[in-house]
Amino acid sequence: MAGNQAGSIHLISTTNAAAPGGHYAQAVAHQGVLYVSGQLPIRADGVHSVDQPFEVQVAIALDNLVAILNAAGRSTRDLLKVTVYVAGIEHWPAFDRIYARYLGEHRPARAVVPVPALHHGYLIEIEAMALATG
Repeated sequence: MAGNQAGSIHLISTTNAAAPGGHYAQAVAHQGVLYVSGQLPIRADGVHSVDQPFEVQVAIALDNLVAILNAAGRSTRDLLKVTVYVAGIEHWPAFDRIYARYLGEHRPARAVVPVPALHHGYLIEIEAMALATG
């Protein structure tokens, strides 16, 4: 935990999601908002899944997102905004189906951004903002 002049910043960390691969936190809570860092489809135990089909990669990235939300005492119902980076817009329909299964009736704001490539050759990365307090 670190403090600043505008209020406390709380770092969120869980072993139930992939550990950060660089100098960043899995998530940061500040002034009622939870900011979740981009989640690649790396399993919580650190095993890479770059060789797995797109649908499997989506499920792993979403599992990481859910685990981080849970570590902050939140759920997918608390999501405010989700940004999804997809290597190949042709994957959008498959992503949307899987995402809808995870979120059910909840529909946060969302952007799906086609990109030419992602780190390690992954096909998807997901970042989000959620309510940090109820």
